[in-house]
Amino acid sequence: MGAFRPGRARSLVLAMLALILVCTVYLYWSPTSASSTVSLVPSTAFEVPLAERQKDFWKALQPIIEQHNPKCPSPEKLEDAGGLHFDPTKDQPRPDLTRMSEENVKSMELAHAAFLEDVKNADKDLKPVHTPGKRGLVSTAGATYLPVFVSSLCMLRRAGSTLPVEVFMKDAGEYEKRLKIFAVLFSSFEEIVWMDADCFPLGKPEDLLDSEPFKSNGLVTWPDFWASSASPLYYKISRQEVTPMTARQSSETGIFLVSKKTHMLPLLLAAYYNFYGPSHYFRLLSQGGPGEGDKETFLQAATAAGASFYAVSERVQAIGHATKDGLSGSAMAQSDPRQDFALTTKDQWRTKDPAVAPPPPIFFIHANYPKFNPGDNVFGSNWETSPTLKQDGSDGRAWTAPPETLKRFGYDVERAYWEEIKWVTCHLEGSFKSWEHKAGLCVRVEEYWHNVFAETHTDDPKFTQDA
Repeated sequence: MGAFRPGRARSLVLAMLALILVCTVYLYWSPTSASSTVSLVPSTAFEVPLAERQKDFWKALQPIIEQHNPKCPSPEKLEDAGGLHFDPTKDQPRPDLTRMSEENVKSMELAHAAFLEDVKNADKDLKPVHTPGKRGLVSTAGATYLPVFVSSLCMLRRAGSTLPVEVFMKDAGEYEKRLKIFAVLFSSFEEIVWMDADCFPLGKPEDLLDSEPFKSNGLVTWPDFWASSASPLYYKISRQEVTPMTARQSSETGIFLVSKKTHMLPLLLAAYYNFYGPSHYFRLLSQGGPGEGDKETFLQAATAAGASFYAVSERVQAIGHATKDGLSGSAMAQSDPRQDFALTTKDQWRTKDPAVAPPPPIFFIHANYPKFNPGDNVFGSNWETSPTLKQDGSDGRAWTAPPETLKRFGYDVERAYWEEIKWVTCHLEGSFKSWEHKAGLCVRVEEYWHNVFAETHTDDPKFTQDA
């Protein structure tokens, strides 16, 4: 890899952050009922308008991040880790596929330590953006992600949630996933449920904020399919013991819960990792593993900062439909962390012995590929790759396997999701810029609905969780 060009990476991130400060969009309502807002702490520090607090915060943080530039070339890639399957019963060597000179490792180690020390001592200048006690859901969306996000919001409300929502955009027409950490930092919420635009809950996320493991840990993450592939060099740079490969899976950060009251330091470190991610940290944290990017920055920043966290142990489940080659997955199903926590605190791990307890209910769906956007590519022409086609080419359900996972939904989630997609498409067809020149979307969705769901009901026993 070539040498790091700080000017190019810095200008890109600064341009993105300048836009994020003016592109905060509030969707739906911001309720003030007890179910969505805990008691507020009066403070004159929070009488300043949110936009001014955001600007002041970035003015204080930016020079600290820039001062602690890694000051060395990008790590050299020997080869990529690929998809290493997680096995908690079998320890294996950590992938070591990245090369750096001792001098460059030391340079990054000193910059990492100095950044942590400076942000710890910058409390007076780094005045918080959030309002104490305020909680809500944060996401980023734009362009083709915006119709998907509105459907996700409909599912959020359908689940009974009254959480207020803040959505950040790079600009009026573009989605940029690397804004995730900065959207969290610039949000007005102290307790945050993060959901990617293509994620939605099956229950009320605020209930998770009132429960363990969040209450005692302040950060809850969910797993990816894969084992960790962080480089041993990262642990040296961050001055940590190398984590055993059996400890936990890699992270899938389409969803996570975080408290800025208890976890501001790890969030600032995650911002540092993201700022220098494309040049240095993304490679060190994943070494070419699936989804390399910001996905490992949150949990690893917590461990490097000595902060508490809870990594859900229950395996993520792929859902989709069966093909001749196995399962064609179009979504990821993540479990209720409360039941997972109840087991692991008794040292019972279903990842090691599934017989210790029944699997917990599914709480979140990440419909990641393809995006369920009627104006994009959800209606494909190949039954093996399209989630909406059966083998004979007719319209069909996307999620028909594995049946044991579908039972954990508790109700016919796919039918409910398409009901909301139909409402969004037929009521807002002319509202999204990405749908401007795509006529007939409502007609196509209604046709699909009639062909697939018209005769099914949400109490269909096939899709009802066993008692």
